[in-house]
Amino acid sequence: MSHPTSQAGAYKVLPTVPKTVLLIIAGSLLMTLAAKVQVPFYPVPMSMQTLVAIGLGLSAGPVVGVAAILLYLGQGLVGLPVFSGSGAGPAYMMGPTGGYLVGFVLAAFVAGTLAQAGYARTAVRAGFCALLAGALVYLPGLVWLGQFTGYGTTLLVAGLFPFLAGDVIKAIIAGLISAGLNASSRNNLTHKSHETLKK
Repeated sequence: MSHPTSQAGAYKVLPTVPKTVLLIIAGSLLMTLAAKVQVPFYPVPMSMQTLVAIGLGLSAGPVVGVAAILLYLGQGLVGLPVFSGSGAGPAYMMGPTGGYLVGFVLAAFVAGTLAQAGYARTAVRAGFCALLAGALVYLPGLVWLGQFTGYGTTLLVAGLFPFLAGDVIKAIIAGLISAGLNASSRNNLTHKSHETLKK
């Protein structure tokens, strides 16, 4: 009896609509929690949003991952206090950090797409996928922030250099967690297949 060959995870078997909705809601709540948690680090404290955004993509796939981030952003758009600090609403989202919010969507999509294609089956490969997805957060983030700081050294000092070390660590953690979840999923599939063959 053959086993599925695509990347193991929640997206391998098309989930039911209620399960999908619950995953999306849970993902948006995780993003909110991640925005409120500040981990002491040098030179600046780390928030966990990048970790959650990448993790959602790697473990839940691009569709659920992106939907969860969009729901999170929608909650902030209507004024719910889901972002770090007390900011919310359209004005906050159009502020200096607005590009990074868009970057979370991009990170979840790329991480999920790479995982779905089978590029994140091991811890090392998942880590590289997570690093790539995490780097893409900076693409819209820096482009948008540059409108406020100018495009030069000031931009890099304000929006890149202080966060690089923390984001590398978060990407590696996301990759390790994803690899662990996928290994567990593959083991469960193998066990179920053996049980089916015995019957």
